[in-house]
Amino acid sequence: MNQRRTAGYSLEGRTALITGATRGIGLAIARAYAAAGARVLVNSRKADAVERTVATIREEGGTAEPLAGNVSRPEELDTVAHAAMTRYDGPDILVNNAAANPVFGPFTDVSGEAFDKIIAVNLKAPFELARRLAPRMIERKRGAIINISSIGGLAPEPGLGIYSVSKAAIISLTKVMAIELGPHGIRANAICPGFIKTDFSTTLWRNEELVDDVLARTPMKRLGEPNDVAHTALFLASDESAFCTGGVFVVDGGYRA
Repeated sequence: MNQRRTAGYSLEGRTALITGATRGIGLAIARAYAAAGARVLVNSRKADAVERTVATIREEGGTAEPLAGNVSRPEELDTVAHAAMTRYDGPDILVNNAAANPVFGPFTDVSGEAFDKIIAVNLKAPFELARRLAPRMIERKRGAIINISSIGGLAPEPGLGIYSVSKAAIISLTKVMAIELGPHGIRANAICPGFIKTDFSTTLWRNEELVDDVLARTPMKRLGEPNDVAHTALFLASDESAFCTGGVFVVDGGYRA
């Protein structure tokens, strides 16, 4: 697979920090960026998974560096952000992809601890990373921030209430970033995936009744794949999207149409 020849977008000379980059959507984005010429900083909680992902990207001819750390923990986020700033003179691209959803069910079943975890991973970590990395982007007058939201951020999904709340908030935060950073040449956009077949969403897509209902409401008549989201993320990181900021890009096969 030579994505560099087929994707049509170039990230040559760019450095990208991607959180949650060792599986699913994050892994697909990391591989697509590396194939397009970016130097990829691979972040996830588990060091062994990060090392495996880096090895995979290098085997495919890409450039990648490991950057393990749990970005929902302030001390580890500080370490990740500082290390990212020292690699290749800091990232030009930030993809906030790491997500958490420890509870499936009504919001009344969500404990305060679970609520705090969802917000810490899905909202506060993207805020903190962008806050730390934006000054370097401002110096260069160039940068792209891509926040992975969800169709649940557009309208709450059953059983995913607080997760949906966090994803609605990240859309709003993306717009704040776009307004405040746009004058400095930095773009911020959100991607809202629909039902994508990943490990994270296994509980959903292995439910045959739910899948049948989703497919009945999806014009494209299939579930999404991680690369469906990665290709959109590649466009938003490239110069081809130079006039796109503050946007909310839905990748759901038409489910929300």
